[in-house]
Amino acid sequence: MRGILPPLALLTALLAFALWNGGRIAGDTARWQSQLEQAEALAQSEDWTGASAVLSESHRDWSRRQTYLHIVSQHSAADEAEILYRRCQAFAAVQELSEFRAETAALRQQLRLLAEMERFSLRNVL
Repeated sequence: MRGILPPLALLTALLAFALWNGGRIAGDTARWQSQLEQAEALAQSEDWTGASAVLSESHRDWSRRQTYLHIVSQHSAADEAEILYRRCQAFAAVQELSEFRAETAALRQQLRLLAEMERFSLRNVL
């Protein structure tokens, strides 16, 4: 029985971390997606100053989590989201609504993918 306890404790700790991590990433990505939807709504109403401010705050929020995201997730997924953030900022700067909306949609999709990859599920385990 003693030989089983350390591996069982380790598996329990790994499961707890996986569940906590998935919840944390899901919460973060939901917040970023909400910020992007708000920026898109402001841009739609021609408030480009407000849209840029919300987008910049979302990017700062995103940037604060970069170290953690690069530790627990695939670098390519986080890097792609960073590229999309920068593209959104560029289109907001030139006030190009159709391109801005397309890029924010792509960024929201990338954030959904990031959350899905970190979700604890049988598909992700196997």
